[in-house]
Amino acid sequence: MSARTLTLGHSPDPDDAYMFHALARERIPTGRWRFEHIHQDIQTLNDRATRGELDVTAISVHAYAHVSDRYALLPHGASMGDGYGPMLVAHRTIPREEMARVSIAVPGTMTSAFLALQLWLGIPAGRISFRVHPFDEIPTAVKEGRADAGLVIHEGQLTYQGEGLVLCQDLGKWWKEENEGLPLPLGANAIHKRFDATEQGEIADILERSIRHALDHHDEALSYAMEFARGLDSGLAGRFVAMYVNHWTLDYGKRGRMAIRRFLDRAHAAGLIPHRQELEFVG
Repeated sequence: MSARTLTLGHSPDPDDAYMFHALARERIPTGRWRFEHIHQDIQTLNDRATRGELDVTAISVHAYAHVSDRYALLPHGASMGDGYGPMLVAHRTIPREEMARVSIAVPGTMTSAFLALQLWLGIPAGRISFRVHPFDEIPTAVKEGRADAGLVIHEGQLTYQGEGLVLCQDLGKWWKEENEGLPLPLGANAIHKRFDATEQGEIADILERSIRHALDHHDEALSYAMEFARGLDSGLAGRFVAMYVNHWTLDYGKRGRMAIRRFLDRAHAAGLIPHRQELEFVG
């Protein structure tokens, strides 16, 4: 039987590269499946998921609420902010009551960061003065005065101080304090429902083995991830990877799944997503 090629969408970031190093470098057997790696930013991947374009894709948990008719969540590959997460930064400390009135640079309207921002402010997107910027340009937009504040994700959480900016609020820290210690669910891997249960299970197992291989061969996987580090030194890249590739990534577990339900239930109760989600996990 000839191998079947799957499109695998993930962001060109050190954490995703680290997770999928074993697939990209063919370190593990993949049976009847082959993977075409599609490197795109998370907002683009979210948009593509609304059209059902990719077989397997990284996706924001926020975006999943809009594509759950087409995709199921894989149990492996989650990005959880366990007491840390997207950060609001600015030239000066801006309190929450004022943040609702200033201009904010955000990385995309379907990102989990943007949904967390709405929950923290207690207002919907229509009442926030925001403009979408590429995630890696947000600190510069704030530094140059094109926005009063920025919602930074990815490595910007570790580098914003180098732009002369200060932290106004860590949304992951806020979420954990407000929700019985649960992590803030940010990203997930999802698979298109055109695959049957057996196929979904096989693909999920391959992704789990890829993540486990990275954790078991850390130095090798991190060396590959450095190709996607966008100027981070190895110390910061390793720190970033450790933040988002860990035990949550191997499997959500009971508390991880509880966190996703809590996040989307709160969003629905606030009128921020169209309907209450019945989460569908592979396996």
